[in-house]
Amino acid sequence: MDRSLCIHTITTKPWTLAEAAKKYAAAKVGGITVWRDAAQAHPDGIKAAGELCRSEGLDVVSYVRGGFFTAAEGAARQAAIDENKKIIDEAAELGAPLIVLVCGATPGQSLFTSRQQIQDGIHACLDHARAAGVKLGIEPLHPMYADSRSAVNTMGQANDIAIALDDDHVGVTADVFHLWWDERLETEIQRCGEAGKLFSFHICDWMNQPADFLNDRGLMGEGVINVRQIKQWVEATGFRGYNEVEIFSDRWWASDQDAFLGKIVDAYAALQKS
Repeated sequence: MDRSLCIHTITTKPWTLAEAAKKYAAAKVGGITVWRDAAQAHPDGIKAAGELCRSEGLDVVSYVRGGFFTAAEGAARQAAIDENKKIIDEAAELGAPLIVLVCGATPGQSLFTSRQQIQDGIHACLDHARAAGVKLGIEPLHPMYADSRSAVNTMGQANDIAIALDDDHVGVTADVFHLWWDERLETEIQRCGEAGKLFSFHICDWMNQPADFLNDRGLMGEGVINVRQIKQWVEATGFRGYNEVEIFSDRWWASDQDAFLGKIVDAYAALQKS
């Protein structure tokens, strides 16, 4: 098993969790990040979903996703906090040590207001996360998603929130798709590592002239991101966790998934050789 390579279940979306776990393990992939829909669809429940993955020899790396803390109304914000506590319970049941947070944004509301609501929402979940033994990774999203998906759009903003909360159960999830464009990325990755806040690292590629800004991500090496360089910056912090392949792609989902898995393994091997 390659204990540096993890694949998200969304990457091979046409497969059930059982199919994905079996095939990842056969391909010597060491880790699996389980999306909530995949875990909930497992016929024997979430706990059994985690047991299934581990029975194949896979580490359950993360649970995706929590977050969406922002809203104009206080009742809606409280509902989001309650939902995130439920997600924390699911992650603990699955046996996932980390939840990735897509933090939310509210159209018409200041991004500064949304960021404060995000920080407050995470803070309200911390006791619950700590008791469950589950960490929370703030994932900054590309600015094109700042309208309604996330007001946290840079590594710097994610670092600011994680450091302000000052808890060992809150850190940052860095995804090359969302961060590759940022001129301060190397500095902020270093800052994150020095603070002990770099919890997870996602890889894929940005296609030149993407057909869709959500569902046309590329396999590492077929787009414009210097994934190798960003990976080196991450490793320079001392990060030795999994490199998690997370690809949303109508093009790849429509292809033969066994062949796609082989291409993922080959692309990752080429990345490792550099």
